[in-house]
Formats: sequence, C-alpha cells, structure tokens
Amino acid sequence: MTTPDTSLRRSISLPQLVLYGLGTTIGAGIYALTGEVAGAAGYGAPLSFLLASILAGFTALSFAELSGRFPRAAGAAMYVQQGMGSRHLAATVGLLVALAGIVSAAALINAFIDQATALLPVARLPAQVIASLLVVAIAAKGIRESVLVASAITLVEVSGLLLVVYASRDGWLDADLAALTGAGQPLAWQGVFAGALLAFYAFIGFEDMVDVAEEVKQPRRNLPRAILLTLVSVTVLYTLIMAAAVLAVPPQTLAAQKAPLVFLYQHYAGGNGMTLAVIGLLAIINGALVQTVMASRVLYGLASRGQLPSVFSSVNTMTHTPLAATFAAGTALLLLTLAGSLAGLAEATSLLMLCVFALVNLALLRIKTRSAPAQGLQVPIWVPALGLLACAGFILARGLQAAGML
Repeated sequence: MTTPDTSLRRSISLPQLVLYGLGTTIGAGIYALTGEVAGAAGYGAPLSFLLASILAGFTALSFAELSGRFPRAAGAAMYVQQGMGSRHLAATVGLLVALAGIVSAAALINAFIDQATALLPVARLPAQVIASLLVVAIAAKGIRESVLVASAITLVEVSGLLLVVYASRDGWLDADLAALTGAGQPLAWQGVFAGALLAFYAFIGFEDMVDVAEEVKQPRRNLPRAILLTLVSVTVLYTLIMAAAVLAVPPQTLAAQKAPLVFLYQHYAGGNGMTLAVIGLLAIINGALVQTVMASRVLYGLASRGQLPSVFSSVNTMTHTPLAATFAAGTALLLLTLAGSLAGLAEATSLLMLCVFALVNLALLRIKTRSAPAQGLQVPIWVPALGLLACAGFILARGLQAAGML
C-alpha cells in the first residue's frame, strides 16, 4: 500500500518566487505612500526612497544569507532560534510574524472594500465576507495556484507602475531637473529622513518570501537570489515613480491627493484613470492573498518544530497545503476584517516587525561570530550590524514621533 504524500510540494521556481516577492513588497504600499512621502520629503522624495532602500537592504541581505543557511518555513523564527538559542523567543517571533501578516491582510481587504465601494454600489458586510473567503479559498487550494494567481496580479501591478513611468516620458524630457532639488533650493534633509521613515514600509515584504522556503525549488540558491532581485527591482520602480511625481506637480499638491498615482497618470496622459484605479484594487487584494499564505506557512513551520499543536503541521494529501493552518489564519483574517478600523493595531504590528528584524540581524551577528562560513551567499559582518542599528533607529524614531518629539 502506497503511503500518501503529506509533504509540502516544491513547485515554486525562481521567476515565480521573484513575482511572489514583488507582489508582497509592492502590494498597496507605493499606490498609497506616494503622496505621504512627497508631503514629508518634498522634492527630496526620490532620495527618501533610495535611503529607505539602503536601510531595508541591510536586513534584506541578512534574510538572504539566513534563508540559504536554514531554508525552512517560519524562517524568522528559525533564524532567531539558531542565533539566540531560545525556543520560546523563536515561537514568539513566529507568532508575531503570523499576526502581522493576518492584520496586514485584514487591513488590505478593508482598503480594497473602501475603494471598490467607491466604484460599485455594493454592501460592505457581504463584500468583506466574500473577499475574505475568496482569499482563503485560493490560499487553501494549493501553493501552485496561489503563486500563479499572485504572479499574474503582480504582473498587472508592475505594469501599472510602468504605465505611469511611460506616461511621464515627456515630463522627463521637458522638465527642469533642478526641480528635484527644490528648484535650486537646498534639500531639507530632515524631511528626506522623515520621508525615508515612511518609505521604509514600502520595502517590507522580503521576510514573507522565506516562509515558503519548503515549497521553493533549490531554495539555498533561489531564495537569496529572489530576495536581492526583488529589492533591486522595487528600488528602481519606486525611485522612477517618485522622480516622475515631483517633476509633474509640486509635492504638496501630490500629498493632497487620495489616489496620487491615478492623479499622476491623469496629469501626464489624461483620461479618468480608471485602468490604474482597477490595477490598484488588484494590488491591494494580491497583498492580502500573499500575506495569508505567509501566515499559514509560519503556523505550519512552528507546528512542524513542535512549537504549536501538531494539527497545524498536517498537510493535505490532495492540495499539499497545510489546511488547518490556512483555515486558522483565514478565520482570524475574517474576524479582523469585520472588526473594522485596524489602524492602531497595524501601526503596532509594524513596530513589532521592526523588532523582529532587529532580532534577526542580531541572530545573524551571533551565528557569524561563532560558526564556520556556510555555503551560499555570505554577507560581511557589518551588514547585520548596520541592519540592527537601522531597525533600532526606526523604532526610536517612531517612538519620538508618537511622543511629539520628532
């Protein structure tokens, strides 16, 4: 009698993983953050994105090395356990990552409903339930199906950003490039740093990629490559978008727009911007799907290492997905979606993710000082050190902002 195959299926290739990473990183961030960063940094907004990319890049590089060393689900928890030697701390980190994913997915679904109801006359409550159940159903169907859907939507998301860049081509040729320095005025570096603090969140997403490690083909090679390719791609896209934005209109005008990229596209190309509005909706729901898949894999990874009840480590023989973990994440997603406003919880969760990043950088520091170099990508020891300092700096800055001191 043949034993049923209850393992996760390794079906994600490098291109699919890069698209998965772009989907979770781009998400709704750039579609919503453009105006806020422009309002904070003014004409220095492109520099804000470059600076945020560098600061996020240190932690991304740490994740890239660790993903090659330990290609397991619930990656951040595994890294902390290996570096800090504490199963309880590792389990806490894993649960925080899963919670962050579920809260983010719930917030994205609510954002999706908010924008969808502005286009179509639909009742909010049924729309919330249907959208949540659809996301969970796709996540439960299989990693191949989830990644294919996420990849297809990601291609649409990226095409939307490229559409804005292409529409702005005449603006690049005609504009006075001195506008990028505030029409000849010196940059307000305090504003640039404030903008970088906001823009940092548009680069978060690489940590989700490591949580599907057990479903990636040749993970020790493909995971680090995918993380780096994703970071470089979003940096180029974001910087081009912000440069096109501040060349088009004054930053404060852009900051006042509810849909800044739609406004930017209309400025250059005319029309009603409906295509870009629909792309923005797809970007939002795609982010919810990727976050739900990530949360379920974190629960699976913790359970498979005995840090959660074993029921969450069971894999369905037909779908090769951890159905119990997926339905647990989906139940929490539906409840949080229906709870309404999640702004405060989402902000707290973002700070918790920065704490997770700090712990991961510290874990790599400890691993590199006491272990022999591993095969695969190796980063200099100053990379996790700077990543730790960058995360600590962002946490401090957020605290000072909350206290009204920054």
